[in-house]
Amino acid sequence: MKRDIIHNRKQSTMKKLIKDFPITTITEQTNRNTYTKDEVNALISAAIERAIDEAKKIDEESMSKHNRDATVISMILGFTTLALFVDGLLRMLGIIPPFMEIDINILDKIETDIIDKIKQVPIQRLFSR
Repeated sequence: MKRDIIHNRKQSTMKKLIKDFPITTITEQTNRNTYTKDEVNALISAAIERAIDEAKKIDEESMSKHNRDATVISMILGFTTLALFVDGLLRMLGIIPPFMEIDINILDKIETDIIDKIKQVPIQRLFSR
């Protein structure tokens, strides 16, 4: 008998829980979880527009970085080339001493050649003209 009372209490408690259990509202909102064709097309157009704007921004930033880097590299190469040219010119003119015993001084050669040529020409011939 005591057992029946406990059993009835459990059943009544269960019935009360089932009766008071909240009912889901998912079935009532199923229509708004979908999009119409026009809405989908509008979403796609907006996404494409944003993607194109972002791609243009990335392209502009990468081009400006490339231009900066190329300018710096060109400046370094130009300065190095100019420095090497001036070094060679000054070595050729004899202003800077030879490097590793490689003498490319042309002034001494020109000077000696001109003096030799002048010595070969008689002075009377120069004045007779």
